[in-house]
Amino acid sequence: MTNIILCGGSGTRLWPISRTLMPKQFVKMFEDKSLFQLTVERNSKNCTSQFIVSNAEQYFLALDQLEELNKINNTYLLEPIGRNTAPAIALACLELDYEEIVLVTPSDHLIKDEKEYKKVLEKAKEFASENKLVTFGITPTFAETGFGYIEASSYDVKAFHEKPDLETATKYLEDGNFYWNSGMFCFKAGVFLDELKKHAIEVYETSVKAFENASKDEMIRIKHEDMLAIPEDSIDYAVMEKSNIVKVIPSNIAWSDVGSFDSLYEELPKDENGNTKNEKHVSIDSKNNLIYGKERCIATVDIEDTIIVDTGDALLISKKGSSQKVKQVVNQIRKTTELHNIHLTGYRPWGSYTVLEEAEGYKIKRIEVKPGKRLSLQKHYHRNEHWIVVSGTATVTVGDKKSYVRPNESTYIKMGELHRLENEGKIPVVLIEAQVGEYTGEDDIVRVDDDFKRS
Repeated sequence: MTNIILCGGSGTRLWPISRTLMPKQFVKMFEDKSLFQLTVERNSKNCTSQFIVSNAEQYFLALDQLEELNKINNTYLLEPIGRNTAPAIALACLELDYEEIVLVTPSDHLIKDEKEYKKVLEKAKEFASENKLVTFGITPTFAETGFGYIEASSYDVKAFHEKPDLETATKYLEDGNFYWNSGMFCFKAGVFLDELKKHAIEVYETSVKAFENASKDEMIRIKHEDMLAIPEDSIDYAVMEKSNIVKVIPSNIAWSDVGSFDSLYEELPKDENGNTKNEKHVSIDSKNNLIYGKERCIATVDIEDTIIVDTGDALLISKKGSSQKVKQVVNQIRKTTELHNIHLTGYRPWGSYTVLEEAEGYKIKRIEVKPGKRLSLQKHYHRNEHWIVVSGTATVTVGDKKSYVRPNESTYIKMGELHRLENEGKIPVVLIEAQVGEYTGEDDIVRVDDDFKRS
């Protein structure tokens, strides 16, 4: 069985922890592991291989985190833009044998009862072997209005229902035959493609064309214009709600989509006062709070039932029970800032950078380049750069001149000059970069050559 892991989504309801370029599935919130890593570990016990579907930015995050787990032999499919789950799953299934059973999972769910999970998967494989499409219905524990529901009779699906209001959700809970729609699926790759062709022919045909035109070297890369031609559709709308071969497996597996700070609070360890454990938190008569922050001291006095999230460049304060409104905050800030997009620390395939200070006309960064990696050969139109090496030895190319810059040495790159930074050593290169110019945005980069095939 192959585990298709869908890495799309930006997790806006967990802002400011989750950003577009560091979405919630890659944030290490659970004993220094991410939801993505926990997904890989959990499903590698039940599947023989992993198939990662992501965009280019998330690919490098996934690659790094898989290397940490020593799981390096995986298949990757890169989407230039997202077109929802139906095309993503179809493109992956086109790479697999018709009879291969696949387990499709999001990368950002938490499942704590792995013993029960294994039993559920075994039942799903039975149905999949009989050419059924299987979905997993989570046994509801309260009247949730943020999930879709599956109405069932035993293993047979009677209907799919959109997110209900509270009164309807309460009736679903009392009925006992309604389940939360988990977004997890199991079926033969070929059977799914057959049903997609039957019920969403345009999605099927454009996905086949995109797959046939894709480059397939180290990974499968879909072309932008081919991806754009695929209709945007979810697997539920395209197939599951129309097919007559769907089965649902009731699943009581201690599942959470960690889709809000209220749900995150339920999953994190707490102290004797019900506050989430945090070494940076000083509590005076404060109870039942979610406190998240790794940099500054967070002191609370007589605070109860509150969410406080500090990420260095943004501070969120909310009442518990209102955290679904965080998405509205993101919609507001994206109009004027980049705070929805990236943290102070940004991760790249060659390493990372952290913005130390920024003001009009200049920006100061700490840059770390991993051993054996190098940045693209590039130039900037709006800024000059000064580099001061703190540790390691940097190989610096400016124009046609190559030099080595050691600790406490510096170099200068003029605006418009072609340059490259490389680490040929065995330890990370750390340097301080001072950018000076009329514009210091991350998009002022013209790449001439890049090891990671970025544009």
